[in-house]
Amino acid sequence: MSLTSSTMLALGTKAPAFRLLDTVDEEMLSFEDVKGSKGTVVMFICNHCPFVMHINPEIVRLANDYRATGFGFVAISSNDVEKYPQDGPQLMQQTAYENAYPFPYLYDQSQDVARAYQAACTPDFYLFDSEDKLIYRGQLDNSRPSNGIPLTGRSMREAIDALLGNKEVMKNQKPSVGCGIKWKS
Repeated sequence: MSLTSSTMLALGTKAPAFRLLDTVDEEMLSFEDVKGSKGTVVMFICNHCPFVMHINPEIVRLANDYRATGFGFVAISSNDVEKYPQDGPQLMQQTAYENAYPFPYLYDQSQDVARAYQAACTPDFYLFDSEDKLIYRGQLDNSRPSNGIPLTGRSMREAIDALLGNKEVMKNQKPSVGCGIKWKS
């Protein structure tokens, strides 16, 4: 497994539009369908990455804690399923059920959405404000598989709390680290 860091899309970037298959409800969803009134968290994840498996409990807690406050959450998988069949739509649906994802889990078959967001790894996180402008991108927190640091979602929680409190989101944002997105040849 090759360790990859976020590319850190420029702050202020407008959320790239998308229309992708929700593997749970088997409906097409757009950014407009999943956005929240206060802000929106877009997460690039996949089924097999140990970094994503490590954070699954916290992204579920995070979404459950903040959806009621006006935040939308969505997860997107963009991996090449021909080479990585464990990341295919049927298994995405199973992963969503097993982890009780309280958010849609979308399949980016063309990988165009990952490119538009400049996503590089799984997990990769993006927080957009109510005007769909990027105010945070990077890591969930400092916890990694086997590093012994507790899983708290601190970095994302601080960014969301700042947005909720009409405060400035921290400028020193750390990139996420995980498995590289599995690009098609």
